[in-house]
Amino acid sequence: MDLLNEYLIYLIPVFGLIGILVMAVKSAWVTKQPTGDANMNQLAGYIADGAMAFLRAEWKILSYFVVVAGLLLAYSGTTVTNSSPLIGVSFLIGAFLSAFAGYLGMRIATKSNIRTTQAARTSLAQALKVSFTGGTVMGLGVAGLAIIGLGSLFIVFYTMYVKSVGGDVNGDQMAKALDVLAGFSLGAESIALFARVGGGIYTKAADVGADLVGKVEAGIPEDDVRNPATIADNVGDNVGDVAGMGADLFGSYVATMLATMVLGREIVSNDKFGGIAPVLLPMVIAGLGLIFSIVGAALVKIKNEDDSVQKALNIGNWSSIVFTAIATYFVVNWMLPDGPLHLTRDLIPGTATLKDGVAEYTKSGVYAAIIVGLVVGTLMSIITEYYTAMGKRPVLSIIRQSSTGHATNIIGGLAVGMESTVLPIIVLAAGIYGSYHFAGLYGVSIAAAGMMATTAMQLAIDAFGPIADNAGGIAEMSQLPEEVRHRTDNLDAVGNTTAATGKGFAIASAALTSLALFAAFVGVAGIEHIDIYKADVLAGLFIGGMIPFIFSALCISAVGRAAMAMVEEVRRQFREIPGIMEYKAKPEYEKCVAISTQASIREMVAPGLIALITPIIIGFAFGPEVLGGLLAGVTVSGVLMGIFQSNAGGAWDNAKKSFEKGCEINGEIYYKKSEPHKASVTGDTVGDPFKDTSGPSMNILIKLMSIVSLVIAPHLNHSLVNNSARLQQEMNKKPVVTQVIKVDKKAL
Repeated sequence: MDLLNEYLIYLIPVFGLIGILVMAVKSAWVTKQPTGDANMNQLAGYIADGAMAFLRAEWKILSYFVVVAGLLLAYSGTTVTNSSPLIGVSFLIGAFLSAFAGYLGMRIATKSNIRTTQAARTSLAQALKVSFTGGTVMGLGVAGLAIIGLGSLFIVFYTMYVKSVGGDVNGDQMAKALDVLAGFSLGAESIALFARVGGGIYTKAADVGADLVGKVEAGIPEDDVRNPATIADNVGDNVGDVAGMGADLFGSYVATMLATMVLGREIVSNDKFGGIAPVLLPMVIAGLGLIFSIVGAALVKIKNEDDSVQKALNIGNWSSIVFTAIATYFVVNWMLPDGPLHLTRDLIPGTATLKDGVAEYTKSGVYAAIIVGLVVGTLMSIITEYYTAMGKRPVLSIIRQSSTGHATNIIGGLAVGMESTVLPIIVLAAGIYGSYHFAGLYGVSIAAAGMMATTAMQLAIDAFGPIADNAGGIAEMSQLPEEVRHRTDNLDAVGNTTAATGKGFAIASAALTSLALFAAFVGVAGIEHIDIYKADVLAGLFIGGMIPFIFSALCISAVGRAAMAMVEEVRRQFREIPGIMEYKAKPEYEKCVAISTQASIREMVAPGLIALITPIIIGFAFGPEVLGGLLAGVTVSGVLMGIFQSNAGGAWDNAKKSFEKGCEINGEIYYKKSEPHKASVTGDTVGDPFKDTSGPSMNILIKLMSIVSLVIAPHLNHSLVNNSARLQQEMNKKPVVTQVIKVDKKAL
């Protein structure tokens, strides 16, 4: 056991390596599955080629940004004491691994989709096995790369800046190591934002174009081979919901661990690891979550056609959460000392025991905070499922309002989205209060780490959806028998719900992580408190609250412009290429793919720059306290906007899909191509950029702005100290002048 205590830090990357090895085994299994006939393979090839073409175009643009940003960070690391030029190297590694995580997901998704279609010709159980295994490959790859990357870099920087010089775990040496490590998280989140926004613009431009012309105007099915935009639509499922989501959760995973590590440095712990246990704990929890995600994934299976796919996924998800919670109890008790943990800084008075002005916590309080995080994550998934799943009151209310037209469908969807913010915010608020009660600010961050522990499982469930959606598209385009499409539709409907719950999970974790990053920023920037009564801080708060709105506007407008170009191209092909509708001529799929690719690459720049540049301008122009107000505003506003948009879009989508099986409205059954169905298509079209572009980007926006602020915090602190020193110098130089006022007594 003593040997394990000494070398635990070196075992953390081993957790990630186990995940990568299991990923490789599952990937090989998926690759061996049959791929169907030549026509299916040709269509799947179009999708794979389009997806890789987008990635190449995106990487070309992002490579310029990454190199320039890395050089700037390397230079800035030489200007203050608590940083290093290696922060630029750390940034480059984080950016590369984030992009690579998206690439892994893209590769397995484009392999799994056709194999899921072929499996659906056999049974629903086999189709679920193939599609979910493909999702599992992505989940394990993302989590494994994150743990290997963060764990390995921490070993390097800890050894270089702390251990080699006999530095204090709670001192400036560790602060320097973690500041350099923050570059890794900044690189990951930067790529995640561009990947999520770019992928979201791509997929929704194609989806809206395909729906408006194909389904509404031409009256053909969504994935009909005659629709010129159908290949671009299926490519979009991969670049947005697979590559974008992979980079997104990679960044979230890393940011959560980093925030907890930064706050863990402020805990004085008399543990067997030399006081470093609070810093190591989030990485160990993440490693355990990865192992139990593998176990949970093995439990996802069905036997019969009538078995519930959603129930099978829930069993795997809840099992991984319960196993992680049990294992974490023993790990916390082993790693943390029996005596009190001292957190020397708290933003607000908590309910912790105070001794000589120092907050004291216990390992049982830390474990309770982890459980709070797991409970919050579970409740967020349940609430999101309720607001977006078929057959539930919110979706049924949208269906009923579709009977009176397009406008009432839109009104119903907006109302559902707004209502859906209430319970999640109450749960989040309770989670923040509860975790703070048990272990202060460290408790809030470790709660987020507990919530993110089973990221591999959450991502497997999420990635399964677009794989199933692509499988249904291939089945429709290949004109396979009706029972095949019925099975893929079954998977796709569940996939819509799991995608929505995944976004709810991501935004909840982002809220807790951003609060932890906010606390870390306050400490590094040297701010004692943030006073919202100050006019400049209040102004920063309002500016922060506005950022998610302009960010969403840019994203949605980009989708609208790209969709207009797509609609015009699809109409042109229907008009100028005779024989498309009679299956006598093949549409020019590549032109629609090119429109989405070019639009997404062009339009992703402005939203991304807002997130990166705003904290820098505000921080250096107005100081760290105003920047703190900005972060508070963007966090609250971004969380609300993210929940509202994701749930409204998910509910609209499943309301539309409900008509495929038939919906009863006022005693009458309505199916596809009916007037209520056409109204639901309009709602789904409006909701597309909500749920797949701007909504899911909110969690990256608020985390990225917090990480940028954390990275520049030493520079702001340095400027603050220098300004104070100069002011004091000037005061010491100048004599104090007292103005004498003469009073005329006669005048009085």
